[in-house]
Amino acid sequence: MYKLKTLLKKFRTNEQTISMILGVLVVLVVGALVINYFRNIRQPKETQPAQEGSQQETTSQQPIKLEDLPTVYTVKAGDNLWQIAQTIYSSGYNWVDIARENNLKNPNLVYAGQELKIPKAQPIQPKVSQTTKTSEPITGDTYTIVKGDNLWQIAVRAYGDGYQWVKIAHENKLANPNLIHSGNILKIPR
Repeated sequence: MYKLKTLLKKFRTNEQTISMILGVLVVLVVGALVINYFRNIRQPKETQPAQEGSQQETTSQQPIKLEDLPTVYTVKAGDNLWQIAQTIYSSGYNWVDIARENNLKNPNLVYAGQELKIPKAQPIQPKVSQTTKTSEPITGDTYTIVKGDNLWQIAVRAYGDGYQWVKIAHENKLANPNLIHSGNILKIPR
């Protein structure tokens, strides 16, 4: 009985310390649960793919004829709609067709093992517009910016593809690609 009273006295004198330790433990456990919850939202659990042979899958990077398109594609870990469209149609721009065919509310969320219907659609090729005042191609490794230029127009003239503006911005370490000044010299990576 004496030992129990002594133990209770020690507990009361250290009650604040014990409460603080227990409080920290509760905060750590709740924090771990919250982190785990958000990690699962961003990276959903992979489901088992359907049995082999139950559908057609496309894994080659070769262009496929319209009549040879698979009817269903099973999403693999790390896939996104652009990559799937690139694999099937040899054009990532067809991701829109796949999203529309499957009524995807959020095309950024596809899960490993998910089965997507593949529409019979023609490959979409980007159209290069000639919106610049001067359509002379840029052939050198550098370009001096003139009034009215933007990176899209420069990329069209340098590469024939406006989407390549990212290369120019990256090569020139532009903090704000929307802000370029007349007279500045840009490096054009080749």
